[in-house]
Amino acid sequence: MDLPTLTEVRLPSSRADLDALSATVIPLGGGTWLFSEPQDHLTGLVDLTALGWTPWSVRPDGGLSVAATCTIAELVGIPPRDAWRALPLFRQSAESLLQSFKVWNTATVGGNIATALAAGALIGLGAALDAELVIWTPGGGERRERVATFVLAQRTTTARPGEVVRSIEFAPGPMAAATAFRRIALSPLGRAGTVLAGRRDQDGAFVLCVTGGTTRPEVIRFPDLPAPAELAAAIGGIETWFTDPHGAADWREAVSALLAEEIRQELALQEPARKGSTP
Repeated sequence: MDLPTLTEVRLPSSRADLDALSATVIPLGGGTWLFSEPQDHLTGLVDLTALGWTPWSVRPDGGLSVAATCTIAELVGIPPRDAWRALPLFRQSAESLLQSFKVWNTATVGGNIATALAAGALIGLGAALDAELVIWTPGGGERRERVATFVLAQRTTTARPGEVVRSIEFAPGPMAAATAFRRIALSPLGRAGTVLAGRRDQDGAFVLCVTGGTTRPEVIRFPDLPAPAELAAAIGGIETWFTDPHGAADWREAVSALLAEEIRQELALQEPARKGSTP
């Protein structure tokens, strides 16, 4: 879609060029959502891909750092490592998005998270693995915030004008966890009605993230594998279900409870990641 109110698209060569960002001049990643509907409030874009950030890298502590401009195709192409037991969750999350090969090779991880749509499958990935965003702030500073708290509601985040998501940081502990994934939609190729991603840590702790049918990521935690009734009660305590053409709120809650129990049973059969794992 054309954006007729734009007067410029800047190609930054350094971080200093990001000072042009404001409420009406915003970062551009892949643009697959940005160009899909009118954006009449915008006067300019700053193309982050011009900065040439390395798509991903292994952190010194053995975790994973993913640049905000890393495409979905680059994300799912990360090669396996013994200590990254959770890596299959990356592809499972990415494949829950409705997308063509063009989107697969253009859409960015940072854009999927920052856009804050309920269908943002990489929001669920980041929240389930306790990923932390590195956010560049105006004036050369930075702040850090977990994906789970960064997204407040549909199309609403804690980002302020002039801020840019620089990277998504996955710590070695969650990356070493056993994981399980479930998704359901009203039609085979329809947008997800609910998406659940669970993990079991090396100390036996159980973490479950619900997205897709909630206005923000909902993260449930237990120090050990919960009993069925405990997990059902936790799902029942979620208050952010919503109704749209892709599913009614009560249906989303009901099927999420069923899928959560499937995840609990699947992770119960897997041994927690061993402490002391090395990359």
